[in-house]
Amino acid sequence: MEWSDYLKDFRIFLKLEKSLSKNSVEAYTADISKLIQYLEFKSLDLNPEQINPDHLTGLLEWINELGASARTQARVVSGIKAFYHFLLIEEKISSDPTELLETPKIGRKLPDVLSIEEIDSLLSGIDLSKPEGHRNLAIIEVLYSCGLRVSELTDLKISNIYLDKGFIRVIGKGNKERLVPIGGKAIREINKYMPYRNSLDTIQKDSQDILFLNRRGKKLTRVMIFTIIKTLAKNTGLKKHVSPHTFRHSFATHLIEGGADLRAVQEMLGHESILTTEIYTHLDREYLRNTIISYHPRSH
Repeated sequence: MEWSDYLKDFRIFLKLEKSLSKNSVEAYTADISKLIQYLEFKSLDLNPEQINPDHLTGLLEWINELGASARTQARVVSGIKAFYHFLLIEEKISSDPTELLETPKIGRKLPDVLSIEEIDSLLSGIDLSKPEGHRNLAIIEVLYSCGLRVSELTDLKISNIYLDKGFIRVIGKGNKERLVPIGGKAIREINKYMPYRNSLDTIQKDSQDILFLNRRGKKLTRVMIFTIIKTLAKNTGLKKHVSPHTFRHSFATHLIEGGADLRAVQEMLGHESILTTEIYTHLDREYLRNTIISYHPRSH
């Protein structure tokens, strides 16, 4: 049986046996789709009964590297566990590979943050003699200058960039738009990158208005952005775990450490709730505590 056949049976089971709504059925199906995408990414031609715990651990590592939150990862684990429980009761498998799979803890983990010096080190490690050098430099400057999610970066349109005004229009979660200020360094790097972009032999029809393109004139994928940053961190010897999301965390933390208003940062990050933004105040409090220990005459 193919994955599509198993998924068809699973959908019927969820709808008729579990009486789940259409949206819930689609959510479970989406979780299994992530496993299928991972197998395709790894070029593994496996059917559901050939999946073992190592494959599932690899899937979680992969979606974590792509920036998925602990909540999203927990959702995927829940969906895959339900799928394999179904296969087990239907006697399509004899053992459940999800039995020992742990659900990621959902909590407010303090994110990794890069110092300004570490960001400068990464930027200086970009080889500007390569055709894609200025593109990669502009990508990191925009991530750090604007605090974008990786999907917001890959979807960024030229028609939504107002460099003369110092703003970009971002389409965030739930198709919500927001205006985000863009710094002078990022503006300069975009201007340096544009001649390379415009000199590409061909630009795909659906990517004509997309800012960041690969050499074939297509929109960059999330995986490609991650690969660019991971390679750069490795080449510059940075020991921290770095992903596109790291620059978003660093953007917020550096703003709050500098005294920025929490609601202004919330607006720039596109957070629905200020509680999401408040995670960064924990980092700020630690920064303040260290400052007091270092400089206050009564702290020693």
